[in-house]
Amino acid sequence: MSDGLTAIVLASAPADSTALISFVIYLIAVFALALLSSRGASESGFISEYFLGGRNLGVWAFALTFAATSASGGSFVGFPALIYTHGWSLALWISGYMMVPIVAMGLLGKRLNQVSRLAEGITIPDVIERRFGSAAAGLVATLLIVSFMFYFLLGQFQAGSKILGTLLRGVPAFDRAVQVVADLTQRGSWLDGTDPEYVLCLFFFSAAVIVYVVYGGFRAVVWTDVMQGIIMFFGVIVLLSLAIYQCGGLQQATEQLAARRPPRFGTATLTWQGAGELEQAIPKGTWIATQDAHWVRVAQRTQVPLGAQQVSSVEILTLTNPGDEQAVPADSVSPNWLATVESLRPYAFGQDRPHVYLYPPGPHPQQANGYLPVALAISFFFFWPFGAAGQPSNMVRLMAFRNTQILRLSIVTVSVYFTIVYFSLVVIFCCARVLMPGMEIDADRVMPEMAVMSTRQSGVPWLAGFLLAAPFAAVMSSVDSFLLLVSSSIVRDIFQRHLAPHAHESTLKRVTYLGTLIVGIYATYCALRPPPYLQEIIVDASGFLSASFLVPVTLSLYWRRMNGTGAIAGMLAGCLVHAMFSYHPVFLKPVWQTIESVGLGPLMWDLSASGLATIGGTLLTKPLPAKLTQKYFVDA
Repeated sequence: MSDGLTAIVLASAPADSTALISFVIYLIAVFALALLSSRGASESGFISEYFLGGRNLGVWAFALTFAATSASGGSFVGFPALIYTHGWSLALWISGYMMVPIVAMGLLGKRLNQVSRLAEGITIPDVIERRFGSAAAGLVATLLIVSFMFYFLLGQFQAGSKILGTLLRGVPAFDRAVQVVADLTQRGSWLDGTDPEYVLCLFFFSAAVIVYVVYGGFRAVVWTDVMQGIIMFFGVIVLLSLAIYQCGGLQQATEQLAARRPPRFGTATLTWQGAGELEQAIPKGTWIATQDAHWVRVAQRTQVPLGAQQVSSVEILTLTNPGDEQAVPADSVSPNWLATVESLRPYAFGQDRPHVYLYPPGPHPQQANGYLPVALAISFFFFWPFGAAGQPSNMVRLMAFRNTQILRLSIVTVSVYFTIVYFSLVVIFCCARVLMPGMEIDADRVMPEMAVMSTRQSGVPWLAGFLLAAPFAAVMSSVDSFLLLVSSSIVRDIFQRHLAPHAHESTLKRVTYLGTLIVGIYATYCALRPPPYLQEIIVDASGFLSASFLVPVTLSLYWRRMNGTGAIAGMLAGCLVHAMFSYHPVFLKPVWQTIESVGLGPLMWDLSASGLATIGGTLLTKPLPAKLTQKYFVDA
């Protein structure tokens, strides 16, 4: 965020602007740390320094940058949305994440670090190409990373925008800017059909994160990750304390959660009742009273036709639990409109079930068998640790620690970190289910909304800025890592290796900055129309990346016979099988329905196909020259 923007925000903030001020202080600290870390860069060469920080990370830097990168916007925005929507069953869904450091660091850490140093590789495609002496294998890896990490990047941009929207709402200058963007979306421009508040926040977020990644590179990313990892941890602990306190204790929170029933979605006609000037638009999230003194919540921003005093077929949510209406915040209520409900549709699973938020499979508006059958929860227990191990962004971290002792300590540190953070998040957002009804209209905003609400209720509104820094830190630490990974694949693995192998370092520097900038801008454009749930992007992108990379990379580290043909076959087979099972075309639909009926996800099939293709492709082709193998296997 530029100084000019900061000044505008602070100057135009409402009277209670302490949360915004504390959040701006956090942003200033991020940029200051990026500046200091870039000045402390080592002399290992621009490319090695910019993309790997000189391979010299200590235990806290390595552990916290790994944790912060893994705990992305999915963990602090998408995951809370699912807890709020489906209840305690998400504890089963996320439990496997506690095993991520054991599997990812333990399985790959030591050997990947050794092989990358021997190969003098800067990126994963770089290591693959040099390990097998195969430019084709490196190019396939590059194309897969650019494709699916870019998809991952979109989810993080979406998450950062949701957080900023909560923070800036109510700032006069921001509200006026939202109306300007809203006018543009009504004129057939390229913004047509987008949420104006989301679009504006997306531009703010993109500008902030792109600037500091372009300027600082890997070392800036690592040290801001350290700061942000600490903020995430303590932010979650504070928010846990506030949530339990405001529910009256954990026992009372559980009893209240047991009594909750899912809301109902539907449509309503809104009629103007105000005496003043007719409103131009009804913001998303506005609460409106009905004729029988109940409340509905507007599920989408509704533009009011010029001169009209009635709007029909507006998407709304209605509350179904006694006492929920007492939790409707006064500052979100519109006294000028009256709602007449047209139609309501119940949840497909859980509408009238007792204790539906306490036990699996959890309520779901469309799925008749609920959100999380037990077998699917078991599948996710294995998906998260092995899926995270297969993420190139985590693999790059494993190439940058200093020695084996640091790896051992980091495994323990990150395991404890994840256990505390993820269990706390489950409790916090089950409490939010009780304290904040009606968030299903935009569940990805439940984390920032909970931070603002809980601190206001506790009389410490300034604390909201620092609590919002926790999910924002998770998002920024993932965006910077993913952005750097995509740009490194383009610059190192495409430009330097295939287009300009003898380019001067000054040329590489300019291309790196330009490439990172272009990737960030294009990601911003693609993120303009996000899916309903952020976590859908996270799971999908994680599945593609782990299916493509986990088996080929693991075998390349431990199996000396493996060659480039096997690597290519494994990467493509895993990707193809994941695509087929994820989107189940007509010829696979019966197979998929059988798998889905017992709740198993596609990961086991992806990895099996990738393993068979890697082994088959290797054994059916010639082995590598002994000279190349001996470089990575001393006893070969």
